[in-house]
Amino acid sequence: MLLVVDQVYKSYGALKVTQGVSFSVNGGETLGILGPNGAGKTTLFNLISGDVRPESGSIRFLGQELGGVAPHLRCRAGIGRSYQVPHPFGNMSVFENLVTAACFGGQLSEKKAWALAAEILEKTGLQDHANKASGGLTLLNRKRLELARALATKPKLLLLDEIAGGLTEHEAHELVDELKRIKAEGVTMIWIEHVVHALMSIADRLLVINFGEKLAEGEPNAVMNDPDVQRVYMGIEA
Repeated sequence: MLLVVDQVYKSYGALKVTQGVSFSVNGGETLGILGPNGAGKTTLFNLISGDVRPESGSIRFLGQELGGVAPHLRCRAGIGRSYQVPHPFGNMSVFENLVTAACFGGQLSEKKAWALAAEILEKTGLQDHANKASGGLTLLNRKRLELARALATKPKLLLLDEIAGGLTEHEAHELVDELKRIKAEGVTMIWIEHVVHALMSIADRLLVINFGEKLAEGEPNAVMNDPDVQRVYMGIEA
């Protein structure tokens, strides 16, 4: 297993955000995560990336227990992530953003970082925007840059937090096509998303959480046909 999350708990005062969540991800797999707003999805990513620490439970990556490992060291170990709201270095160009990620996250020399940045620009459709200031990009291209910066760290595991959120249907399809190419290269992904049709087109398995607890997990069509999932997530009475 590439990643094993075992009985993880996290609370903020009386608010219980994750309550004994457990799951695992194999190398090369894409796991989709669904759940209502406030279900604890992003907190789960924060626990994996090290932005917050669990109160109890275990998170293991490539067999290593991550408790106490700083976020930048988790990135260098191979955990890359995008954030729901992109925050690039706005006064830097798209290319400079990627070189920075490759040098500091991927630990590459500047020469190798330049080569990787050029490759990722083409892979993510940003080559025509390489020298533009990141702060002036459209939403689609900011989302692409968020993905590109994560890829520049050379991740073994890619955490995607609502990367299709706010996009038009056509834009979401473009992004999914890019993610399919990344998946074909063997990158393992965990993708939180509310755009269900986008998630269903690429996920090997779905995990649904509600009020910080696992509600369902398994093959995508089976999960979406689960009466509890339809009731909680889609508002359909069983």
